[in-house]
Amino acid sequence: MAIQPIIVTPHLDRVQAFYAQVLGAREVSSYPPDGPVFYRTLVIGDAELGLVSEPADLTAAPRITLSIGVPDVDAVLPLVEAAGGRVLGPSNDMPWGQRVAHVFDPDGNPVNLTQDL
Repeated sequence: MAIQPIIVTPHLDRVQAFYAQVLGAREVSSYPPDGPVFYRTLVIGDAELGLVSEPADLTAAPRITLSIGVPDVDAVLPLVEAAGGRVLGPSNDMPWGQRVAHVFDPDGNPVNLTQDL
């Protein structure tokens, strides 16, 4: 069994570029193979992230946060704004043994960048 988060976005290429630039995501499939793309599967490390191209209310409050483990939060953090995202503040060491930075992708989806200490 596996869980695959899927982001619905009206800005498929922009959101894909963000995850590629910040986290090294690479596209492994898209549908349909010909014509305008409706769905893409990206791979980040061992995980898959789906992107669906369709209208979305980007002003609605997010109902899910992606938590993505990275080797070095502080090295990744400067890439966020350069890729069109937004950083909420500096990373912090948490009492449960992780360093965490809270950011948003270009559509405003919350993403926690985490690093095991």
